Amino acid sequence: MAVINNQPTVADRMNRLPASHVFLKMISCIAAGGLFEFYELFLAGAIGVTLVKQGLISTTGLAYFIGSGFFGMFFGTTIFGRASDKIGRKNGYVYSLLIYSLFTVLLAFAPNQLWIDLLRFGAGLGVGAQLVIIDTYISELTPSKHRGFYVAFAHFITFLAVPIVTLLSYFLVPTHFLIDGWRWVVMIGGLGSVFIWWIRLGLPESPRWLEKRGRTEEADKEITKIEQLIFKEKGSLPPVTIDKVQETEKGAFSEIFKPPYRSRTIMLIIFNIFQTVGFYGFASWVPTLLVSEGVTLVHSLLYTFIIALANPFGPLLGMATSDRFERKWLIVLLSLGIAVSGTIFSLMRIPFWIIVIGLIITLFNNWFSAIYHSYQAELFPTRLRATGVGFSYSWGRLSSAFSGIIIAQLLVHFGVIGVFAFISVSMLIVAFVIGVFGPRTSKQDLEVISPVQ
Repeated sequence: MAVINNQPTVADRMNRLPASHVFLKMISCIAAGGLFEFYELFLAGAIGVTLVKQGLISTTGLAYFIGSGFFGMFFGTTIFGRASDKIGRKNGYVYSLLIYSLFTVLLAFAPNQLWIDLLRFGAGLGVGAQLVIIDTYISELTPSKHRGFYVAFAHFITFLAVPIVTLLSYFLVPTHFLIDGWRWVVMIGGLGSVFIWWIRLGLPESPRWLEKRGRTEEADKEITKIEQLIFKEKGSLPPVTIDKVQETEKGAFSEIFKPPYRSRTIMLIIFNIFQTVGFYGFASWVPTLLVSEGVTLVHSLLYTFIIALANPFGPLLGMATSDRFERKWLIVLLSLGIAVSGTIFSLMRIPFWIIVIGLIITLFNNWFSAIYHSYQAELFPTRLRATGVGFSYSWGRLSSAFSGIIIAQLLVHFGVIGVFAFISVSMLIVAFVIGVFGPRTSKQDLEVISPVQ
């Protein structure tokens, strides 16, 4: 399963490259697709209360509305994650986004709960793999010393979607111009993704992926373009150090259940089941939680928008820390921070403190997100990266679908305190599983973290 070769590989050539504006430009284009995954994820929280007030869905149906998108993402993450290991990162990225755009535009005209849930399932099917493919894509397109920084930078861009969707909801949801305001919010997301078709023209295919598929001439062409652009910017490039052991074979799905990847797959499944409870349990339900405490709809949307302004700053903290500290321990510390601050939020009743603690939770959540997305993409080899990450990440989508139903019941029977007790315990489990079973990854080559067998 390994060969000896005296020629430098794509990994050899990539890992010696310095930090560059060339990488920032490529990653900005790639991360643009992630904007629409986050737009879709936070859309539910932004418009869900309005759908209930208009009678389009019931209070219980709100959990199914949120869950239908996550069910779609569960299947989409697995299907397109595996597909991108076969058809390429670029093609998987574009085709999944096209499916999202189609179903989201149709969702804007849905007449009742059945169609709303079905079309949101379809949108989730398309958009669910975006972050998996983006994490995989960026991990393979960047040198090991700066990988965490670039993944966090991509999340800074994608999290810009959160204040955008909440601001649009604040201004548009209470209005009616030809159609209800919430429908305009949905349609903007669907139509906006069409611009990614234009952006994609300048994106390279992953040279690592091309090399592992045996398309060595294409791989050489892509990495040479990157080298030439960086040489033009820097004036010189460091010498190549050759690692003579190369991975050449194509991966099978069953390999993620064999040593040494089986333990990583199981660990990431448990991690993703519980981390989504903490992350989306807060983000998707903030307006509903506020309304349940007596805050008016308009004020809940305003508070949600103010809290949403903090979203891009979490990834900025990730950019500053991801390559400076061990990612494993950052995940553990941030999980504990989310658990503690979530408990404090459940006890707040004064608007000022609701906003302050909400801002802190949002910072922790998105800092956490930027770190773990880099981390989990490092735990599988190139031939299996999108497959392994997609499969394990999909369990988080499934968890989110069911946790929405659990949160709805906890809110009815135990109030906001019950909801955040559930979230806090989930994040404690996250801290335990990564702290005990997670390998170290920071500043290591992908080929070292996931060795050739």
